[in-house]
Amino acid sequence: MDAFNTVLRFLINQKATIGYSFMAILTIGGERIFTMVSFQCPCNPSQNFAYGITFLLGPAVVLLVLGFFFSTRMWRLFTGCCLNPLKLCPRGNCLSCTAILLQVAVSACVPPVMWLCVALLNGTFYECAVSGLNDNLVVNLFCKNKTRICRAELARVPCGRSKLPADENTELLLMFRAQSQVLGWCVIIAAAVAGLVGTCYKNCRSRVSFLQLTFWKRYIQKEREQFDAYALEYAGKLAERNLKSFFENRTPEEFPFPNHRSWEEISTLYTFNKSEQYYSTLERYVERSDRDYSPEKRPVLDLEHGVEMA
Repeated sequence: MDAFNTVLRFLINQKATIGYSFMAILTIGGERIFTMVSFQCPCNPSQNFAYGITFLLGPAVVLLVLGFFFSTRMWRLFTGCCLNPLKLCPRGNCLSCTAILLQVAVSACVPPVMWLCVALLNGTFYECAVSGLNDNLVVNLFCKNKTRICRAELARVPCGRSKLPADENTELLLMFRAQSQVLGWCVIIAAAVAGLVGTCYKNCRSRVSFLQLTFWKRYIQKEREQFDAYALEYAGKLAERNLKSFFENRTPEEFPFPNHRSWEEISTLYTFNKSEQYYSTLERYVERSDRDYSPEKRPVLDLEHGVEMA
């Protein structure tokens, strides 16, 4: 049992690493499926570039959009900002808002960068895209010291249907593949260096010590887990109370519930204040001596604004 707890604790502590590893495996698998099942280079001078670049960058754009879409921090920042623009920069702290948006963007860029790295290291999409370029500089680079028909047959090289001699066709394919892999390694190195520099800068600018920062991260993680569990349980109780009132055709029982202002206060993004020993907006709210305990009024449906307070 102790061994099991040790393994479980290790897996929990390495959750981020395991998550990124799983994401990398999914990216590699997705790229292989795209290559084998759906990708077929048209080998046409007017279509190769558009087709290849679409398969190279298209999934990366989709993954970037999904990264923003599934970012809890972004929705926490943007929800309701059209009706109240001050939510974007609480207390007029625009620098903090910009920093949060930058962190969200960096997190959202992880899957697209993984895709680009895997796709470039494989080289299939790059071969198709580059072989369709009509730029004289590019064509002269590839067709230097080659036969005269190289320029006309360059777009057919990725399909193996060119009229070039076998050795020239192989040489061009190896050149395409080498360039693609070099670009892939450049992306990997740039991402690794940027990640290291960003982490060093973030830790250097930290207002708390390393151990307190570690505790802070653990607390935020546990608070989110407990909030999800408690919200699920409380929502079940509220649903049971409402259904019981409906089916038994009687007045519902009193049900304690935070008011609208309280939800607004704990939904704001936390900004660190050295004079306060708080680790989240929720802790800051519950520690307040002047917080509003008045219950929420019954929500009613409004066709224009959704749910409003009666």
